[in-house]
Amino acid sequence: MGLASALGWDNGIVLAPLGADVTRPQLVAAVANAGGVGFLAGASNNYDMQVKSIKATKKLTTKPFGGVLLEWDQSNSTRTIFDEKLACMQVYRGDYPKEMVDEVHKNGVQIVHQVGSVAEAEKAIAAGVDCVMAQGFEAGGHIRGSVSVIALVPRIVDLIGDKKTTVIATRAIADARGFVAALPLGANRIGVGTRFIATPESYANDYYKQQLLHYTEADTDYTDLYSRVSWFAPARVINTPFHQKWKPVPQDVSNNDDQPIIGYSIIHENETVLRRFAGQVANQTTAGELDQMVMYAGQGVGLVHEILPTADIIKNFIEGAEKIIKNLGG
Repeated sequence: MGLASALGWDNGIVLAPLGADVTRPQLVAAVANAGGVGFLAGASNNYDMQVKSIKATKKLTTKPFGGVLLEWDQSNSTRTIFDEKLACMQVYRGDYPKEMVDEVHKNGVQIVHQVGSVAEAEKAIAAGVDCVMAQGFEAGGHIRGSVSVIALVPRIVDLIGDKKTTVIATRAIADARGFVAALPLGANRIGVGTRFIATPESYANDYYKQQLLHYTEADTDYTDLYSRVSWFAPARVINTPFHQKWKPVPQDVSNNDDQPIIGYSIIHENETVLRRFAGQVANQTTAGELDQMVMYAGQGVGLVHEILPTADIIKNFIEGAEKIIKNLGG
């Protein structure tokens, strides 16, 4: 089954990449040890720092995991993935041409291309990627497309036809019901992000983790407020009181150096000043006005009721899915 057989996955669960150090080695390794595949967030194209992070993950697991490339220059991050012989890498960009895919394959690495539209999927499939990760509009964090996963996945499956390309459905999947629902659409695997933030292994700030427990699908908002300078991509966030107050601000208000400082973080070992409307989420090092910081979450946040170990979450997904399928008669 394409990427799945190549990596020897024990189950169909993929850790979606989460920024600002949230997907640290501990979380990636925990997902891998429980039979899923995690993607280690890139360290701002810093070769030495990325190697350090990869080696730290390898100390915690012998299972396969991958790295992530974003839309800007990631040449050093690519080199670390090749040099450290990671199993796979995920790209999050509109165009990743065949010559680049071929280079990845020559280095023995499988490639996952996250897309948000049929047009993007068509390019990725033509380029020969091993896996297409279909991101629905319901997802948390930065969002590429504008349609739901229930509409997007079948269209991508039809495009793939008889090619051996794995499809990962990623959006507001937070329990076994979402897992099972993705399978009849044609997805081979699921991507999970928000649910894994609320785990002991994630590096998200405890305040951020606790906030996830108090909001529902009706309490998220699709906005570009936190990415007008740092990354031109809208995102789905929790509609906190701070966000409710500020989301109507005009388009000429940006998350730039004119905004007041609201806190500080150490991100990828570098001290980072956080200003109002900054796109970085609070991690374990963050200090300041936490209630004024962005909190990414998908519409599945209403199913996140407690902080659980990563292994328990994956076990619940698998056992719950098996029970549902059995009750459906097959």
